[in-house]
Amino acid sequence: MDCYTANWNPLGEETFYRKIELYTMGWGLQEELRDCLVAAAPYGGPIALLKNPPRKEKSPSARPLLEIYSASGLLLAAIPWKSGQLVQLGWTASEDLLCIQEDGTVLIYNLFCEFRRHFSMGNEVLQNHVLEAKVFHTEYGTGVAILTGAHRFSLATNIDDLKLRRMPEVPGLQKPPSCWAVLSQDRVTIVLLAVGQDLYLLDNTSCSVVTPPGMSPSAGAYLQMAVSFNHRCLALFTDSGYIWMGLATLKEKLCEFNSGTRSPPRQMVWCTRPRSRQRAVVVAWDRQLMVVGNSPECIRFVLDEDSHLVPELDGVRILSRSSHEFLHEIPGASQEIFRIASMAPGALLLEAQKEYEKESQKADEYLREIKEQQLLPQAVSQCIEAAGYEHEPDTQKSLLRAASFGKCFMDRFPPEGFVRMCQDLRVLNAIRDYQIGIPLTFTQYKRLTIEVLLDRLVLRRLYPLAIRICEYLRLSEIQGVSRILAHWACYKVQQKDKSDEEVAQAINQKLGDTPGISYSEIAAQAYDCGRTELAIKLLEYEPRSGEQVPLLLKMKRSKLALSKAIESGDTDLVYTVVLHLKNELNRGTFFMTLQNQPVALSLYRQFCKHQERETLKDLYNQDDNHQELGNFHVHSSYSEKRIEGRVGALQNALDEYYKAKNEFAAKATEDQIKLLRLQRHLQEDLDKPYLDLSLHDTVSTLILDGHHKRAEQLYREFKIPDKRYWWLKISALANRGDWEEMEKFSKSKKSPIGYLPFVEISVKHHNRYEAKKYAPRDPEQRVKAFVLVGDLEQAADAAIERRSEVEMSFVLSRCCPGTDGAIAERLNRARAQLLKK
Repeated sequence: MDCYTANWNPLGEETFYRKIELYTMGWGLQEELRDCLVAAAPYGGPIALLKNPPRKEKSPSARPLLEIYSASGLLLAAIPWKSGQLVQLGWTASEDLLCIQEDGTVLIYNLFCEFRRHFSMGNEVLQNHVLEAKVFHTEYGTGVAILTGAHRFSLATNIDDLKLRRMPEVPGLQKPPSCWAVLSQDRVTIVLLAVGQDLYLLDNTSCSVVTPPGMSPSAGAYLQMAVSFNHRCLALFTDSGYIWMGLATLKEKLCEFNSGTRSPPRQMVWCTRPRSRQRAVVVAWDRQLMVVGNSPECIRFVLDEDSHLVPELDGVRILSRSSHEFLHEIPGASQEIFRIASMAPGALLLEAQKEYEKESQKADEYLREIKEQQLLPQAVSQCIEAAGYEHEPDTQKSLLRAASFGKCFMDRFPPEGFVRMCQDLRVLNAIRDYQIGIPLTFTQYKRLTIEVLLDRLVLRRLYPLAIRICEYLRLSEIQGVSRILAHWACYKVQQKDKSDEEVAQAINQKLGDTPGISYSEIAAQAYDCGRTELAIKLLEYEPRSGEQVPLLLKMKRSKLALSKAIESGDTDLVYTVVLHLKNELNRGTFFMTLQNQPVALSLYRQFCKHQERETLKDLYNQDDNHQELGNFHVHSSYSEKRIEGRVGALQNALDEYYKAKNEFAAKATEDQIKLLRLQRHLQEDLDKPYLDLSLHDTVSTLILDGHHKRAEQLYREFKIPDKRYWWLKISALANRGDWEEMEKFSKSKKSPIGYLPFVEISVKHHNRYEAKKYAPRDPEQRVKAFVLVGDLEQAADAAIERRSEVEMSFVLSRCCPGTDGAIAERLNRARAQLLKK
C-alpha cells in the first residue's frame, strides 16, 4: 500500500492528486510542442499537430505538415497543408478536425485527414482577418469564436446549423484583449474578455463591465482565464501571480491562491472530478506545473520537457514529446481503500483477500472485524467502485478478487453491479491498448455511453474490435453488430483495388440478411464514390423496392428503376418513376418506354385522365386506339361551353367510333349530335333552357310545357320505344295535373303498357277519382287496380270472376276484419269452392 500511494500528492487535508502515465508516446516528435499548433480531442480523443506553421517557416516553398495521431502517438493520417495560414485547430464533439484559417474559412477534416466540407465566418472576418480563435462545446453542439483584427468578436454556436453572431463592440478597445473565453449561461453563449484590470462581458446585445466578487484590489491585470469542462466555473490569473476561482456567473467566489509567479502561464485549465468538493486549477509554465485549489498549499510538478494540457471531465491529460500522462483527483473509494493505515471496510476486505491467498488466518480476523460492524456489503461495493477508477489491470483484478471474496460470505448481494463492472473494465482495457489508443477513464466512459464509444471505434475503422465489444456486451444486432457492419460496408466500397463483383460478393457474404442492414445506404455510398455498377449490384441485395428505386433514379438508371417499381406492386412508387421519366426523356422516347411496360402505361393513362387530358390523347393516337380516342372526344365535348365546339368534338368522336367499328357508340354519338341541335332550336324557339337535358328529360319537359306536337316529333325522330314514351307522357301529364289530356291520350289507341300505370300514377298524385276511370280497363290487372283505388268490393268481384286463388288471397290480405267482414266471407267461400274442384 505504501508503494501504491507513493505518487499521491495532498491538496488540503482530504484531497489527493496523482499523475499516472498513460502511454510512452510513439510519434517520435522532433519539434517542440510550442512550435506546433496542437489540438487534442476530449474523452481520450486523437491529437492533431500542425508542424512548422507558415509563420515559423524560413523557406517559402516548404509546406507545413498536418498530422493526426492517436492518444498513444500512433500516426493515423498526415497531409501537407496546402491551404491558407492556420490560426487554430480544434475538434468537434463527433471527432472531426476544425482548421481555422486567417481569412475566416473553417475547413473540416475527418480522423484520416479526408476533407469533409468548409464554411466561412463571414465577410467582416475575411476583411479584418483572424487574430485568435477558439473552438468550444455547448449543449447546442460545437461552436467557433473568432477575434478579428478590428478587435470584434464573431460566434457560431453550432457549426452544423451555422448562424453567425457578431458580438457588441467593446468601447475604446484599441488593442487585442490580454485574454478571453467563451461562457455558456442559461442556454446563451457569451464572451468574457480582459483588458488590463477590467473585465467585459459581451452578450447578444450589450457590453457590460463586470467585477469578480472577492477579487483583491491589488490583484493586477488579467493575463489568463480558464473555463471548467462543464462551463460552471471560471479561473482568472493576474500579473501579480494571483489566481481567483469562482462560478462562471461571476456571482460567487470559490477560493483564491497566490502562486508567487508573475510570469504569464502558457496554459491554465481546470482539474475537477464530478461531484467533488475540491475545486482545482492546473497552471503550466515552461518547466513547472502547479495544482492549486481551496487550500493554502499547492502541488508542484517539474516538467522535463515542453508540455500541452488537455482538460477532461475528471482530470487533465498532459502531452509531451515522450509521454502522455493523466493528472486527476483520487476518488473517494480509492482513498478509503489505499490510504495508509486505513480501517475502511474496503481496505480490510482487500487485506483479507490477500491474506486468504497466503493461506493466513489473518483473513478470518479481518473478515470477522468487517462482519461485526455489519459493513461487508459496503466493503464489497467500495472494492467494485475503486476497481473502476484504476488504470492498471493488476490493481483492478486485485480489487475485483477482493469483492468476489467478500460476496462469498453474503447471502443476498445483487451480482449485477459486479458483473457490469467486470464488463466495463474489460471494454476499457481493450480500448486503452497502445494500438487502439483511447485512454478513457471509467467516469468518461459512463458519460460518453457505449453507443458513442462504438461510433468512435467505427470512425477509427476498428470494426473487429467494435463487433467483439457488441458481442461481448450482448447488444441488440440493430444497435450493435448490424450498424457496425453497415459502416464497414460503406468503407469497403471506397477501396478501389478490387472489382465491383468481388466487393459486392464480399459485402453480401459478410452482411447476408442481418437485421437493420440497409443495402441501399451502402449502394448510395458506392455511387458517391463513383462506382455506379457496384451500387447497382448492391441494390440487388436490397429487399425493399422503396429503397432501391430512389437511388436508381439518382443514378439515372430510370428503366431499371421502373422495372423494380413494377415488381414491387407499389403504385405510388411506379408513379414516382413514371413522372421522373416524363421529365427526363423527350416525349417520343418516354412513350416508347411505357409501351414496353403495360402496367406503367396503364397507370400513366389513369394519371392523365385526371391530370393531363391532352397527353392522354397523344397516347391513344400513338396506339391507334380509336375507341379510346372516341371516348376522349366525348369527354372533352362536355368541357366546351359553345354548342358548335361541343358538336365538333362529338363529330370527332363519331369519326373515331366508325374507325373502331363500334356501331353502337357511333349511333349513340350521332343521336347525341342530333339531340343537341334540336335542343338548340327548342331553346331558341321557346326561350327556355333545353341544352344538356337527356332525350327523356327533353320529352318530359316539352310535355310539361304543353308542347305535345314537338314531343311527338322527338318520339318519332329518335324512335323512342312506345312503352317508354307512354310512361314518359303519362308521368309528365300527371305532374302537370292535366288529367283531361291524360284521359284523352289513354283513349288515343290501345295502351302498350296497360292501364295499371295510369291507376298507379293517379294514386301517386292523390287523385283516386281519375284512377277509378282506368281500373276496369285492364282485364289482367283489374284486381290490383281496384285495390290501389281502395274499392275492395269490386276487387273481390273481379278476383272471383277470374277464379284466381292468388288474387283472392291478395284482396283478403287487404281486408279489415271489422269493416270488410262481408267481403272477406265471400272471398273465403269462393276459395273453398275453388279448392273442392
